[in-house]
Amino acid sequence: MRLLRLLAIVCLLVMSVALVHSQQQISTMPLPASFRPGSGQFVIDQSFSVSLTGYKDKRVERGTQRFLQQLSRQTGMPLVNKSAESSRAGLTIRTDHGSKQVQELGEDESYDLQVTSSGAQLSAPSPLGVLHGLQTFLQLVKTSSTGFAVPEVTIQDRPRFAWRGLMIDVARHFIPLDVLKRNLDGMAAVKMNVFHWHLSENQGFRIESKKLPKLHQLGSDGLYYTQDEVRELIAYARDRGIRVIPEFDMPGHSTSWFVGYPELASAAGPYQIERKWGVFDPAMDPTQERTYKFLDQFIGEMAALFPDQYFHIGGDEVNGKQWDANPKIQEFMRSHGMKSNQDLQAYFNKRVQAIVSKHKKTMIGWDEILNPDLRKTITIQSWRGQQSLAQAAKLGYRGLLSHGYYIDLMWPAWQHYAVDPMADAAASLSPEEKQRILGGEACMWSEYVSPENIDSRIWPRSAAIAERLWSPQNVQDVNSMYQRLKIVSRHLDWLGLTHNSSYWPMLRRIAGTEDISALRTLADVVEPVKDYTREETAPSVPTSATPLNRLVDAARPESQTARQFAALVNAFISQQSNSDEIRAEIRALLTRWRDNANKFQPATVSSFLLKEVVPVSNELSALGTAGLSALDYLENGETRPETWEAEQLALVERAKKPQAQVLLMVAPAVQALIEASAATEPSSSK
Repeated sequence: MRLLRLLAIVCLLVMSVALVHSQQQISTMPLPASFRPGSGQFVIDQSFSVSLTGYKDKRVERGTQRFLQQLSRQTGMPLVNKSAESSRAGLTIRTDHGSKQVQELGEDESYDLQVTSSGAQLSAPSPLGVLHGLQTFLQLVKTSSTGFAVPEVTIQDRPRFAWRGLMIDVARHFIPLDVLKRNLDGMAAVKMNVFHWHLSENQGFRIESKKLPKLHQLGSDGLYYTQDEVRELIAYARDRGIRVIPEFDMPGHSTSWFVGYPELASAAGPYQIERKWGVFDPAMDPTQERTYKFLDQFIGEMAALFPDQYFHIGGDEVNGKQWDANPKIQEFMRSHGMKSNQDLQAYFNKRVQAIVSKHKKTMIGWDEILNPDLRKTITIQSWRGQQSLAQAAKLGYRGLLSHGYYIDLMWPAWQHYAVDPMADAAASLSPEEKQRILGGEACMWSEYVSPENIDSRIWPRSAAIAERLWSPQNVQDVNSMYQRLKIVSRHLDWLGLTHNSSYWPMLRRIAGTEDISALRTLADVVEPVKDYTREETAPSVPTSATPLNRLVDAARPESQTARQFAALVNAFISQQSNSDEIRAEIRALLTRWRDNANKFQPATVSSFLLKEVVPVSNELSALGTAGLSALDYLENGETRPETWEAEQLALVERAKKPQAQVLLMVAPAVQALIEASAATEPSSSK
C-alpha cells in the first residue's frame, strides 16, 4: 500500500492540474467523448432502483438485471429491483427505439448520462447505448466516507470507431465456452463490440459441421464447439452488444481441414493435425472445382449459423510450396497467365468471395487478400501496419488495424496505447479515405495460452486498446491511462475474470508449497519474453502438448512493480521529489531483492519448476546489491572505485538478457541509479 501511495505522488508531480482535477472526478476506461464533473455525489443504498422508460426492449431489461447483479457484487449489498416511477428511481433509463434484429456495423451506440446528488438519468437512441451507459455507471461507483457513491457528472459519449474488436484464437489451444463468456463480459465492460472467433488452424478445427462432419470429427482431437454452443455464445454476446464474426482460415493455415478431407489439399495425404507452431506448407488446391463445391457447402452452413454480416476467410501466410511442387497447379497457372503464387491466391480469393456473396455475407481477410481485382465490398484486416491499411483505403477498401494490437506479443499497455489506426501513413489520407478505416482489433493468438492464463494475457492491457478505439484521439496521457487501468483491472475482477486471481494458484503450483513469498518477489518483477522470441529461446521444441506451467506462463505481461519502481527512481534522480519516504521505499525494494536469493534457494530443492529460474533469482539479488551501492553513493557522496561503474553496468547488461524465457524488468531502473551515481561528484572533491 505504501508503494501504491508513493506512485500516486509521483504521478501527481507530472500531471497537469486540470487533468488531476478531472481524474479525481472520473476514472472510467474508456474515457467518455465529453464529460463535465460536478462537485457532489449520488449515494447508493439498498433502496436503489431502476426505472425503464421509452421503447421497451428485452435486451435492455436483461442488461438492467445484469447491471443490478453486478452492482450488488461490487457493493456487497443485496439489491432487488422493484418497479418504481421514474421520479422515484435512483436511475432512470430511457431508450428511444430498438436496434437491428441482427446487430450491424455502424449502429448508433451513443448515450447520455447525468448524475446528480438526487439520482441519475441515462438516455440513448438504442439499446446499444444503454448497455454502454450502464457499464460507465458501474465504473463510476466508488466507496466514499458516506457510503457507495457515484460522483456528479454529465457525460455525452459515443465511440470514435464503429469496430472495436477482440480476436481469440481457439484453434491452437482450445478455449472452453465458459472462458470465452467471461471474456465477452470483459469486452462489454470496456465497450468492445466485435468478438472475432478464430476457429480453424493447422492445429485444430473447432466447430461442428453437420454437412461435413469429418472436419470436426478428425480435425479437432474431440475439442470443438457444437452448433448449439455456438448459438448460445452468439446470443450471450448479442445481449451484451457484441457481434460475433467467425474466421475459417483458407487456403493456408488449413492442415486440420485435410485430416478428414485430404482431397482439398494441393499435395497427396494423408494428413494429421499439426502439433508444432509456425507456417506450414499445406494449402488448399485453388485449381480444382471440387474445392469450391466443398467451400460452397461449408460456407453456406456456417453463414446460416452465424448471423453477422461479416465472414472472415483468413488468407494469410501461404508459403506456396505445395503449389510450386504440383505440376498440375503449375500448368493451370501457365494456362491462365498467372505469373506468381500471389496471382493464384487472388484467383482463389475471387472465387471464394463469390461464394461468400452468394450466401449474403461480406468477406473479410488479412492483408494478403488485398488485390485490385476483388470487389470493393471486402474488408482488409491489417496485421502489417498502417501502411497496408492506408493502401487498402486508397484503393477503395474498408479496413481494420490489428498491427500494434497483438497482445500475445507481451507488450506493455503503453506500447499498444500509442498505436492509432489514423496515425502514420493513415494520417495523410483524404477525409473520404479515412471513412474507410472502421477501427481495429486486439489479437490473442494462442500458442502460449491455456484456459488458466488466457485472461491474464488479455486483461487488463486490452482495456487500453479499447480506449484507443473508443475515446477521442487526443486522449493520450499515459499516466492517466495507467492510473485508470489499475482501477478497471479490479473492476474486471468482479466480473469473474481471472487475470489477477489465477496468479496465486499458478505460483503455488510452481513453488510446490503454500509459502510463495520468495517466488512472488521474483515473479512480480519479471515479464515473459517479447514478440516471437519465446519459440526461439525455448529449451525444447514447443508443441500444443507442451505444459504451460512455468514461471513464464504465470508471470504477468507487464510488471506493475517494475513500472512503479521506475517511476520512483525517476522522481528521485530527477529531483522531482526529495521525499525521504520515496528514498526509503527505493531502499526497501532493493534490499528485498538483494536478500531474496537466500530465501529462494531452499525452495528449489522441493520443486523442479523452480530450478530453471535460479539464475534469474541470482541476477535479481545482484541488481539489488548494485542498486543499494548506487543509492549509498548518491546519498552520501562517497568516492567510488574507478572500475565500479563499468562493473555494475556490465552486471546490468547480463541481467537484461532473457533467462528461462523471462526478463528482469527492474534492470533499466537500477541502471539509471548507477548512471546517476556515476554522474554525481563525490562530496570530498566539492
